[in-house]
Amino acid sequence: MYEGETMPTDAVTAFLGALGPAHRQWVLGQPEGRQEELAAAWRAELRDDTDLDTYSELSPPAAADEAARRVVEAAGADRE
Repeated sequence: MYEGETMPTDAVTAFLGALGPAHRQWVLGQPEGRQEELAAAWRAELRDDTDLDTYSELSPPAAADEAARRVVEAAGADRE
């Protein structure tokens, strides 16, 4: 389990696993509900973004990592 205040859901755990250390810490600092929203956005990004199809074909983990990075950056992780 990752260091954090609450036990993450399975979707949040998968999302955290796709993040680098700095972004993972940022997400863990968010309230549980926000973590779940970010994980849902990550899953939607993986499902809906056709640009990630190339990543998925070459390396599913690379697609998951890229989608996770996009979600946390859009959420403001790099602005704090």
